[in-house]
Amino acid sequence: MKVEICSNSRRSAQHAKAGGADRIELCSRLEVGGTTPQAEDITYCVQQLQLRTHVLVRPREGNFTYSDAEFALICEQVEMCKRAGAHAVVVGFLTPDGRIDVAKTRHVVELAAPMEVTFHRAFDEMTEDPLEALEKIIGCGCHRILTSGCRPSAEEGIDTLRQLVQQAAGRIVILAGAGVTPKNAARIARETGVTELHGSCKHTLSDGTIETDTDTVKALLKALS
Repeated sequence: MKVEICSNSRRSAQHAKAGGADRIELCSRLEVGGTTPQAEDITYCVQQLQLRTHVLVRPREGNFTYSDAEFALICEQVEMCKRAGAHAVVVGFLTPDGRIDVAKTRHVVELAAPMEVTFHRAFDEMTEDPLEALEKIIGCGCHRILTSGCRPSAEEGIDTLRQLVQQAAGRIVILAGAGVTPKNAARIARETGVTELHGSCKHTLSDGTIETDTDTVKALLKALS
């Protein structure tokens, strides 16, 4: 079982590592669902912390239907991630009617190489049948899908997650995320067959800052051991 910890700052990445994580999804502005972090933060996580670093590329909060200008910025940010040493980028593209945007996804997969590409939880906001969308994303060359099984949490989406794992049949990784905690992680893994889990393991400080919590990371990893 591989565990990815969502980290929204250098300090959160430090806490993730202290908790035993070897992979993070790095972002900024987690309070709005995450946006693209700074290049120097990516380099710090890769070189100084020696963490496998997957980087969220999202230029703004809101929906996942992007204008031509926004998509050009996304492509620039993907190139920035590559230069900074990221191991993967995390993206998601939908058409105005809520379907997987195959053209944009395929373009980013080609641009990102040799980095891996994760299609993120835009998957959970689409209007398509999840199993049909799965085939489109596989066809685009993505390496994994971060999903809650199209439900508010991965625990609620167990049935769909199981179906996605079965249909994927090893062609793409299903990364279960949203509401993954030390209390439910083992159940989600056992009942879905996923081999990767995504957790934020976050807590909120007195000043309102959201941070990765080292003890929660430790507890999550212990629950899966």
